[in-house]
Amino acid sequence: MAMQSDEMRIFIAVVEAGSLSAAAEVLEQTTSGVSRALTRLEEKLGTSLLTRTTRRMDLTEEGQVFLEQAREIVAAMERAEESIRIRSQKPVGKLRVDASAPFMLHCIVPHVGAFREAYPDIELDLTTNDRFIDLVEQRTDIAIRIGELQDSTLHAKPLTSARLQLLASPEYLRRHGAPKTVKDLDKHQLIGFTQPEGLNNWPLQHEDGDRYQIRPAFRASSGETIRQLAIHGQGIACLSNFMSDADVAEGRLVRVLEKSHSAFRQQIHAVYYRNTRISRRISCFLDFLQCKL
Repeated sequence: MAMQSDEMRIFIAVVEAGSLSAAAEVLEQTTSGVSRALTRLEEKLGTSLLTRTTRRMDLTEEGQVFLEQAREIVAAMERAEESIRIRSQKPVGKLRVDASAPFMLHCIVPHVGAFREAYPDIELDLTTNDRFIDLVEQRTDIAIRIGELQDSTLHAKPLTSARLQLLASPEYLRRHGAPKTVKDLDKHQLIGFTQPEGLNNWPLQHEDGDRYQIRPAFRASSGETIRQLAIHGQGIACLSNFMSDADVAEGRLVRVLEKSHSAFRQQIHAVYYRNTRISRRISCFLDFLQCKL
Protein backbone atom coordinates (compact mmCIF):
# COMPACT_ATOMS: atom_id res chain seq x y z
CA MET A 1 0.00 0.00 0.00
CA ALA A 2 1.23 3.49 -0.83
CA MET A 3 1.98 5.95 1.91
CA GLN A 4 -0.20 9.00 2.26
CA SER A 5 1.04 12.50 2.91
CA ASP A 6 -1.22 12.78 5.98
CA GLU A 7 0.52 9.80 7.54
CA MET A 8 3.92 11.41 7.04
CA ARG A 9 2.65 14.66 8.51
CA ILE A 10 1.30 12.81 11.56
CA PHE A 11 4.61 11.01 12.05
CA ILE A 12 6.51 14.31 11.90
CA ALA A 13 4.04 15.89 14.32
CA VAL A 14 4.44 13.04 16.81
CA VAL A 15 8.22 13.38 16.75
CA GLU A 16 8.12 17.14 17.11
CA ALA A 17 5.41 17.14 19.82
CA GLY A 18 7.07 14.32 21.80
CA SER A 19 3.95 12.21 22.37
CA LEU A 20 0.83 10.91 20.68
CA SER A 21 -1.48 13.00 22.83
CA ALA A 22 0.48 16.20 22.24
CA ALA A 23 0.54 15.55 18.50
CA ALA A 24 -3.20 14.84 18.54
CA GLU A 25 -3.81 18.20 20.18
CA VAL A 26 -1.67 20.03 17.61
CA LEU A 27 -3.38 18.22 14.73
CA GLU A 28 -6.82 18.54 16.31
CA GLN A 29 -7.37 14.80 16.09
CA THR A 30 -7.99 12.05 18.62
CA THR A 31 -5.05 10.28 20.20
CA SER A 32 -6.39 6.95 18.97
CA GLY A 33 -6.62 8.29 15.43
CA VAL A 34 -3.01 9.46 15.54
CA SER A 35 -1.91 6.11 16.91
CA ARG A 36 -3.72 4.20 14.17
CA ALA A 37 -2.19 6.39 11.45
CA LEU A 38 1.28 5.83 12.86
CA THR A 39 0.71 2.07 13.02
CA ARG A 40 -0.49 2.01 9.39
CA LEU A 41 2.63 3.88 8.31
CA GLU A 42 4.92 1.42 10.09
CA GLU A 43 3.04 -1.50 8.56
CA LYS A 44 3.44 -0.06 5.07
CA LEU A 45 7.16 0.49 5.65
CA GLY A 46 7.60 -2.88 7.30
CA THR A 47 9.60 -1.43 10.18
CA SER A 48 9.23 0.34 13.50
CA LEU A 49 9.82 4.06 13.42
CA LEU A 50 9.43 4.74 17.12
CA THR A 51 10.11 2.80 20.31
CA ARG A 52 7.34 3.51 22.79
CA THR A 53 7.42 3.18 26.56
CA THR A 54 5.04 4.50 29.20
CA ARG A 55 7.37 7.47 29.75
CA ARG A 56 8.86 8.35 26.37
CA MET A 57 9.18 7.69 22.67
CA ASP A 58 12.43 7.46 20.77
CA LEU A 59 13.19 7.26 17.10
CA THR A 60 14.62 4.00 15.83
CA GLU A 61 17.52 4.15 13.41
CA GLU A 62 15.08 3.59 10.55
CA GLY A 63 12.81 6.25 12.04
CA GLN A 64 15.62 8.80 12.02
CA VAL A 65 16.37 8.14 8.35
CA PHE A 66 12.71 8.25 7.43
CA LEU A 67 12.12 11.45 9.39
CA GLU A 68 14.66 13.39 7.34
CA GLN A 69 13.19 12.15 4.06
CA ALA A 70 9.60 12.67 5.21
CA ARG A 71 10.37 16.27 6.10
CA GLU A 72 11.87 16.86 2.65
CA ILE A 73 8.85 15.27 0.94
CA VAL A 74 6.30 17.20 2.97
CA ALA A 75 8.22 20.47 2.48
CA ALA A 76 8.32 19.86 -1.28
CA MET A 77 4.61 19.17 -1.35
CA GLU A 78 3.91 22.34 0.61
CA ARG A 79 6.06 24.37 -1.80
CA ALA A 80 4.17 22.88 -4.74
CA GLU A 81 0.82 23.64 -3.10
CA GLU A 82 1.92 27.20 -2.37
CA SER A 83 3.08 27.66 -5.96
CA ILE A 84 -0.28 26.56 -7.32
CA ARG A 85 -2.11 28.68 -4.75
CA ILE A 86 -0.13 31.76 -5.79
CA ARG A 87 -0.72 31.07 -9.47
CA SER A 88 -4.45 30.73 -8.90
CA GLN A 89 -4.61 34.08 -7.16
CA LYS A 90 -5.77 37.02 -9.19
CA PRO A 91 -2.79 39.37 -9.65
CA VAL A 92 -3.61 42.75 -8.18
CA GLY A 93 -1.70 45.95 -7.48
CA LYS A 94 0.86 48.34 -8.91
CA LEU A 95 3.71 47.13 -11.10
CA ARG A 96 6.49 49.61 -11.87
CA VAL A 97 8.35 48.90 -15.12
CA ASP A 98 11.34 50.85 -16.43
CA ALA A 99 12.93 50.59 -19.87
CA SER A 100 14.87 52.67 -22.35
CA ALA A 101 12.66 54.99 -24.40
CA PRO A 102 13.04 52.95 -27.64
CA PHE A 103 12.17 49.64 -25.99
CA MET A 104 9.27 51.22 -24.13
CA LEU A 105 7.85 52.86 -27.25
CA HIS A 106 8.38 50.00 -29.69
CA CYS A 107 8.09 46.85 -27.57
CA ILE A 108 5.90 47.66 -24.55
CA VAL A 109 3.51 50.49 -25.41
CA PRO A 110 1.93 48.67 -28.40
CA HIS A 111 0.92 45.79 -26.10
CA VAL A 112 -0.26 47.71 -23.04
CA GLY A 113 -3.90 47.56 -24.12
CA ALA A 114 -3.85 43.78 -24.48
CA PHE A 115 -2.06 43.38 -21.14
CA ARG A 116 -4.57 45.58 -19.33
CA GLU A 117 -7.40 43.61 -20.86
CA ALA A 118 -5.84 40.34 -19.67
CA TYR A 119 -4.91 41.67 -16.20
CA PRO A 120 -7.27 44.55 -15.42
CA ASP A 121 -6.32 44.68 -11.75
CA ILE A 122 -2.61 45.26 -12.36
CA GLU A 123 -1.84 48.98 -12.40
CA LEU A 124 1.13 49.67 -14.68
CA ASP A 125 3.52 52.48 -13.81
CA LEU A 126 5.86 52.96 -16.81
CA THR A 127 9.06 55.00 -16.76
CA THR A 128 11.84 55.49 -19.31
CA ASN A 129 15.56 55.85 -18.70
CA ASP A 130 18.38 55.47 -21.18
CA ARG A 131 20.83 54.58 -18.39
CA PHE A 132 20.82 51.71 -15.93
CA ILE A 133 18.96 52.68 -12.77
CA ASP A 134 18.97 51.58 -9.15
CA LEU A 135 15.72 49.65 -8.72
CA VAL A 136 15.38 50.41 -5.02
CA GLU A 137 16.22 54.09 -5.35
CA GLN A 138 13.80 54.53 -8.25
CA ARG A 139 11.12 52.32 -6.62
CA THR A 140 11.05 50.08 -9.70
CA ASP A 141 9.86 46.47 -9.77
CA ILE A 142 11.20 45.48 -13.20
CA ALA A 143 13.85 47.09 -15.39
CA ILE A 144 14.42 46.04 -18.99
CA ARG A 145 18.15 46.14 -19.68
CA ILE A 146 19.78 45.90 -23.08
CA GLY A 147 23.37 44.72 -23.24
CA GLU A 148 25.73 43.12 -20.76
CA LEU A 149 24.50 42.75 -17.20
CA GLN A 150 26.80 43.76 -14.36
CA ASP A 151 24.67 43.74 -11.19
CA SER A 152 24.78 40.16 -9.83
CA THR A 153 22.41 40.96 -6.94
CA LEU A 154 19.45 41.08 -9.31
CA HIS A 155 17.44 38.21 -10.69
CA ALA A 156 17.61 38.28 -14.50
CA LYS A 157 15.21 36.74 -17.00
CA PRO A 158 16.33 36.60 -20.65
CA LEU A 159 13.61 38.04 -22.88
CA THR A 160 15.08 38.17 -26.37
CA SER A 161 18.03 39.53 -28.31
CA ALA A 162 18.33 42.37 -30.80
CA ARG A 163 20.30 42.64 -34.02
CA LEU A 164 22.14 45.89 -34.64
CA GLN A 165 21.99 47.41 -38.11
CA LEU A 166 23.44 50.46 -39.85
CA LEU A 167 20.78 52.75 -41.25
CA ALA A 168 20.37 56.00 -43.13
CA SER A 169 17.48 57.78 -44.76
CA PRO A 170 17.02 57.66 -48.56
CA GLU A 171 17.49 61.44 -48.56
CA TYR A 172 20.87 61.20 -46.84
CA LEU A 173 22.05 58.49 -49.23
CA ARG A 174 20.98 60.55 -52.25
CA ARG A 175 23.00 63.51 -50.99
CA HIS A 176 26.10 61.65 -49.77
CA GLY A 177 26.05 58.27 -51.47
CA ALA A 178 26.13 54.89 -49.73
CA PRO A 179 29.40 53.65 -48.19
CA LYS A 180 30.84 50.69 -50.07
CA THR A 181 33.33 49.58 -47.37
CA VAL A 182 33.62 49.99 -43.62
CA LYS A 183 36.48 52.46 -44.11
CA ASP A 184 34.16 54.64 -46.20
CA LEU A 185 32.29 55.44 -42.98
CA ASP A 186 35.07 57.87 -42.09
CA LYS A 187 33.79 60.12 -44.89
CA HIS A 188 30.20 60.17 -43.63
CA GLN A 189 28.17 61.89 -40.94
CA LEU A 190 27.89 59.28 -38.19
CA ILE A 191 25.43 59.65 -35.33
CA GLY A 192 26.79 58.29 -32.07
CA PHE A 193 25.71 57.85 -28.47
CA THR A 194 26.75 60.23 -25.71
CA GLN A 195 27.32 57.22 -23.46
CA PRO A 196 28.18 54.49 -22.92
CA GLU A 197 31.06 54.79 -25.33
CA GLY A 198 30.78 51.10 -26.17
CA LEU A 199 27.68 51.86 -28.25
CA ASN A 200 29.96 53.75 -30.65
CA ASN A 201 31.88 50.54 -31.32
CA TRP A 202 29.81 49.23 -34.22
CA PRO A 203 29.55 45.46 -34.99
CA LEU A 204 31.20 45.49 -38.42
CA GLN A 205 33.67 43.04 -39.89
CA HIS A 206 36.73 44.65 -41.43
CA GLU A 207 40.43 43.95 -41.86
CA ASP A 208 41.23 44.77 -38.22
CA GLY A 209 38.45 42.79 -36.55
CA ASP A 210 34.69 42.60 -36.09
CA ARG A 211 34.11 45.87 -34.21
CA TYR A 212 34.62 49.33 -35.68
CA GLN A 213 35.17 52.34 -33.40
CA ILE A 214 33.47 55.30 -35.06
CA ARG A 215 34.17 59.01 -34.76
CA PRO A 216 30.68 60.51 -34.41
CA ALA A 217 29.93 63.79 -36.12
CA PHE A 218 27.50 64.41 -33.26
CA ARG A 219 25.95 62.44 -30.43
CA ALA A 220 22.67 61.93 -28.55
CA SER A 221 21.89 60.21 -25.27
CA SER A 222 18.71 58.48 -26.46
CA GLY A 223 18.33 55.80 -29.10
CA GLU A 224 14.96 57.28 -30.04
CA THR A 225 16.57 60.66 -30.64
CA ILE A 226 19.20 59.03 -32.85
CA ARG A 227 16.48 57.20 -34.77
CA GLN A 228 14.65 60.45 -35.46
CA LEU A 229 17.88 62.17 -36.54
CA ALA A 230 18.56 59.35 -38.99
CA ILE A 231 15.01 59.49 -40.35
CA HIS A 232 15.43 63.24 -40.90
CA GLY A 233 18.55 62.71 -43.01
CA GLN A 234 21.20 63.78 -40.51
CA GLY A 235 23.53 60.82 -40.93
CA ILE A 236 24.16 57.09 -40.54
CA ALA A 237 23.15 55.42 -37.27
CA CYS A 238 23.52 52.00 -35.69
CA LEU A 239 20.20 50.94 -34.16
CA SER A 240 18.55 47.84 -32.76
CA ASN A 241 16.22 46.08 -35.17
CA PHE A 242 13.28 46.19 -32.74
CA MET A 243 13.13 49.98 -33.11
CA SER A 244 13.98 50.28 -36.80
CA ASP A 245 12.56 47.31 -38.74
CA ALA A 246 9.27 49.14 -39.29
CA ASP A 247 11.18 52.15 -40.64
CA VAL A 248 12.99 49.91 -43.11
CA ALA A 249 9.76 48.19 -44.16
CA GLU A 250 8.05 51.53 -44.74
CA GLY A 251 11.04 53.12 -46.54
CA ARG A 252 11.98 55.74 -43.96
CA LEU A 253 15.39 54.12 -43.44
CA VAL A 254 17.66 51.97 -45.59
CA ARG A 255 20.14 49.37 -44.37
CA VAL A 256 23.79 50.17 -45.05
CA LEU A 257 26.80 47.82 -45.34
CA GLU A 258 24.63 44.75 -44.65
CA LYS A 259 27.31 42.30 -45.84
CA SER A 260 29.80 43.70 -43.35
CA HIS A 261 27.59 43.23 -40.27
CA SER A 262 28.92 40.78 -37.70
CA ALA A 263 26.74 38.19 -35.97
CA PHE A 264 26.72 40.19 -32.72
CA ARG A 265 23.34 40.52 -30.97
CA GLN A 266 22.41 42.60 -27.94
CA GLN A 267 20.94 40.51 -25.15
CA ILE A 268 17.77 41.87 -23.54
CA HIS A 269 16.93 40.92 -19.95
CA ALA A 270 14.34 41.82 -17.37
CA VAL A 271 15.96 42.35 -13.98
CA TYR A 272 14.28 42.53 -10.59
CA TYR A 273 14.76 41.69 -6.94
CA ARG A 274 13.10 38.53 -5.70
CA ASN A 275 9.97 39.61 -3.87
CA THR A 276 7.23 37.08 -3.20
CA ARG A 277 4.72 39.87 -2.55
CA ILE A 278 4.81 41.01 -6.18
CA SER A 279 6.15 37.86 -7.85
CA ARG A 280 2.79 37.00 -9.41
CA ARG A 281 2.54 40.45 -11.04
CA ILE A 282 6.13 40.19 -12.30
CA SER A 283 5.66 36.72 -13.78
CA CYS A 284 2.39 37.73 -15.47
CA PHE A 285 4.00 40.75 -17.11
CA LEU A 286 7.20 39.00 -18.20
CA ASP A 287 5.42 35.92 -19.57
CA PHE A 288 3.04 38.19 -21.49
CA LEU A 289 5.84 40.41 -22.83
CA GLN A 290 8.04 37.49 -23.89
CA CYS A 291 5.19 36.11 -26.00
CA LYS A 292 5.00 39.43 -27.85
CA LEU A 293 8.71 39.86 -28.58
